[in-house]
Amino acid sequence: MSDLPDRRGVLYPDRLPTFHREDAPWELRDRIRWFWIPRWRLAPGETSRQELLPFPASNLVVEPGGVSLSGPTTGISHRDLSGTGWAVGALLRPAGLASLTAEPRRLRDAETPVEAAGLHRAVTAAMGEADEAVGRSCSPDQRESVARDRALRFFSAWAAANLAAPDAGGVMANAMEDLIASDRSIVRVDQVAAALGVSTRAVQRLAHRYVGLPPLAMIRRYRLQEAAQRLREDPAVTIARIAAELGYSDHAHLSADFRTVLGLSPRSYRRAPGAAAKGSSDG
Repeated sequence: MSDLPDRRGVLYPDRLPTFHREDAPWELRDRIRWFWIPRWRLAPGETSRQELLPFPASNLVVEPGGVSLSGPTTGISHRDLSGTGWAVGALLRPAGLASLTAEPRRLRDAETPVEAAGLHRAVTAAMGEADEAVGRSCSPDQRESVARDRALRFFSAWAAANLAAPDAGGVMANAMEDLIASDRSIVRVDQVAAALGVSTRAVQRLAHRYVGLPPLAMIRRYRLQEAAQRLREDPAVTIARIAAELGYSDHAHLSADFRTVLGLSPRSYRRAPGAAAKGSSDG
């Protein structure tokens, strides 16, 4: 796995195809958090199942078949890859999603096509061939980098023209997301409200209008992502300690969240192939 400084949400890193993630340009970071580009080339008959615990947000995705808007999920998501393919996606900020839908709740656990023929045409052309000016002497990795850079330039230009700058509500919704994503001590909606200086009801309205999930679901998703990451990357840490660090009253509540969302216990996840190093502690 490459180019993933923030590995939250990646349940089985060893199973990822070639994967690139790049921050959005500064002028777009109030609408797009980052771009992500997987590319896969699998042998005939081979299938790779990609399982993610997605961020509580929506993605605008360009693939060979078209452009789609994928809404926030209430559980894990998976996709079975085969053959050869690619995608270029943008993880949207709450303010960025506002330009694409007035009712993000309708996108929950769903996706919808987006009419963006120019975006699709430009990104598909970029991903389909490297810049001829680079020359035949370049390595496949260099040509891949050129193609990726071209695709992201086109995507960024489209986003600048089509995703409106945040209104006051969008700015506050982005601040809500930043707080929940970065502060592990946040485990309740009233804590978010106090930090933002608004009412609990105002936080609920922001999440409804700009995310499509209840704020408590956003909080739990980030904490559960962090728990999964700790289980993968720290073989010595106990489940009880992870639960305490992330604000769970005890490890039983963390285990219940794991089973509800991932369909397995923290101990089973930690032992799964591709999830974590050998010799982890199960305490």
